[in-house]
Amino acid sequence: MVELSLTQTTPLVQEADGTVRISGSRVTLDTLVGAFQKGATAEQIQDSFPSISLRQIYGAIAYYLEHEAEVEAYLKMRRAEAETIRHEIESQQDTSGFKARIRARRAKLIRSP
Repeated sequence: MVELSLTQTTPLVQEADGTVRISGSRVTLDTLVGAFQKGATAEQIQDSFPSISLRQIYGAIAYYLEHEAEVEAYLKMRRAEAETIRHEIESQQDTSGFKARIRARRAKLIRSP
């Protein structure tokens, strides 16, 4: 009888800042799961991210499906962090000068024949 190894390795790594990425790449679990949730196949995901293999993509999808509640909690936390950062950046930027330059340029283009 042939004995099979029934342990499965996960193609994911968690970095010091908590970000989960596909091993050996910069592709985040957020990105891969988001594409999968929007209906992309593993092959379509690989077309968008050729640096990761189909084995890695299928492994990450399998991990997501096996640990859906935990991954969804992780994704929710990441969205909240991103929203906080976005608000911080927006509150620190003064776009009034930029907007004035855009308006002036637009007015100049409209007046030009």
